[in-house]
Order: sequence, then structure tokens, then C-alpha cells
Amino acid sequence: MIYLDNAATTKMFEESASVYKEYACTNFFNPSAGYGKAVEISKKLDEVRELLKKRLSVDKGDIIFTGGATESNNLAIRGSVRSGKWEYVFSEGEHPSVYNVAKALEQEGHIVHIIPLGKNGQVDYDEIEKVLNDKTRLISVMHVSNETGAINDIKRIKAHRDRLSPKALLHVDGVQAFCKIPFSLNDLGIDLYTISAHKFHGPKGVGALYVKNKQGLKNIIFGGGQEGGYRSGTENVAGIMAMAKSCEMIDTEKNLEKVKRLNSIFKHAISGVDGIEYIEAGSPYIISLSFAGVNGETLMRDVQDEVIVGMGSACSAKKAGNRVLQSMGYSAEKIKSSIRVSFNAYLDEEDVAYAGEMLVKKYLDLRERVR
Repeated sequence: MIYLDNAATTKMFEESASVYKEYACTNFFNPSAGYGKAVEISKKLDEVRELLKKRLSVDKGDIIFTGGATESNNLAIRGSVRSGKWEYVFSEGEHPSVYNVAKALEQEGHIVHIIPLGKNGQVDYDEIEKVLNDKTRLISVMHVSNETGAINDIKRIKAHRDRLSPKALLHVDGVQAFCKIPFSLNDLGIDLYTISAHKFHGPKGVGALYVKNKQGLKNIIFGGGQEGGYRSGTENVAGIMAMAKSCEMIDTEKNLEKVKRLNSIFKHAISGVDGIEYIEAGSPYIISLSFAGVNGETLMRDVQDEVIVGMGSACSAKKAGNRVLQSMGYSAEKIKSSIRVSFNAYLDEEDVAYAGEMLVKKYLDLRERVR
């Protein structure tokens, strides 16, 4: 079975699983306790914070450990909300853990601007510029689209923010970017950045939020005051340490070159077939494809014994339609015929070529049957 739904989740490294076991079964102590073993664990967590900041290429700010990207995104947004006539800006392309919070804020009476996408999958920068003003409190735009791989120009958004809304916080969902494409938070000037361990071969249920200045954030979970009071609840030490191990093992530049080759091999395997189209997006880790005349879900199920592909965001896969592709101008028919293929750097080139060939074969078979 060839797994090509890595934007949904990745297989944990064996080495990370071993680290997880160590901190779950041997060094299992609660970092909030006062005895020596617990203090050692607390110091280990601080070392991981520094590791993550180094990988983010940032020298200031804090790392708050969370239960994953959904919690990090909620903390970034809900923790930034203030009373009064503030305005909040999001893109139509956001993950449900951002988009649904935006819709909730709107229902609560806040002024919310949801910016459409261009045909290339990037946010419409001109529309962002139009809505920004001195009442803008937060701008939340993802780094790399989990649906198409489109890379948003964060520097351009920041330039608009600095000029038009200098008091606004800039939050970026970096789940599909961290440990996959090179970037520097120091260069991008982001205030809040979300990462999730299971997207880069770590465990599920653990992530982090980078916070440039905690004074701009308030907690949304109340309890014992862990994580500086911003995320109460005993830290998932085993998960955090396993996440750190995965992070240490990844060479972003080397992996990116490998995935570029895999992307090219896959596209070559499906090239020249009438009815198959794909989006030329920024990140080689993700390809959004459409298969004219065939239901994408039917194709996905037809190949699943040999090749696993996705239907877009795993968090909204059971819902009809696709908000992101619709915002890009896709017709309902084209959306229905779409699937998502996503890679990791540890796949074999031969397997990827075979997967492309298998998708073509199954597509042509299905197309003949429905005619």
C-alpha cells in the first residue's frame, strides 16, 4: 500500500516512537511537581522550546505547547479577541480550525472580513489591503494551503499590516510549512505561528503556538496555570519529546529536494491523459487534481487497496463540496471530481511512479464504465 495522504497525517518515525515510550514509561514525571525528577523534565521542555524557536529561525518570543493545531489556532484567535469595535481578517482558504472560529466570531457580533482566494489558491492581497484599517485587531492567513499547496506571500501581507494596521496581530497557520519549506520568522515578522507534530512524523495530539509577545494574548483554558498560565493542563511530555525528536531528524532543504523529484515523477506518470488536470501551486508536498467525468471519492475508494489519496482537509472530508476550491472558481462538477495527493520525503520514487500509473488506469476504467 502506497500512502499519498501525508497532508492529513504522517507516519511517526520509529525513533520518535521510542522517545515517546521513554517519556511515557520511564521518565514519566509531571513537570509541575517539585522533586528533582520532575524539575529535570521541566528543563527538558524548556530545551524543546529553544529547539523549536531555532527551527523557526526566531530569537525572541515564547513557545506554548498545545494539544495540536486546532487548539493552537483557537488560542491564537480567541486569545487575541478584545471587546470593542475591533475587526478580524481571515482568508477563505483557512483550515476549519481557523475558518469556523472566524464564523463563530461573526455570529457573536464581531466585524469579520473573509478574503477570497485567487485562481492560484493564494489569498487576494488587494482585498486584504482594502479591509485593513486602524481597527483591525487580527489577521489570520495560513502559510501553505493544506488543500492545494499554494504558498501565501506572508511578507506582502505583513507590509500591508505595517502600513495600514500597525496594531494588528498577524497569525499564520504553519502546519503544512514547518519542517517542509525553508523560512524565517525573524524575516516574516509573524506574531503567532501554529505547528502540529503529526504533520512532520511526530505523534498526534501535540503541537505548539509560537507567540512573539504574550502581552497580546489571553488564555482560553483555565486550570493549574501550566505554560505560563496560557494553556493549563499537564503537558503531554511524551508527545512533546517525540515531536522534538522528529524535528531534529528532519533536514528541511534535503527533504524539499527529494519531494520536488517525487512531485515531478508523479506528474510525469499522469501527463498526457485527457481529463486529468492539476493545480501548479507553490509547495511540492501537495497536488490538487481533478479527473473529468469521474467522482473523486469513487476514484479514491477504487484505488485504496494499493494507493491511499485524500479528498482535501481530513477535518472536513465528510462534508459536501470544497470551500477552498470553490473560492478559487472551481465549478461544482470539477470539485466533485477532485482528489488531493500529498507526499513525504521518505517515499520511494518507484512507488510514486506506480501510484500515478495506477490512478490513471483506475480513472480510465471508471470513465469507461460511467459513459
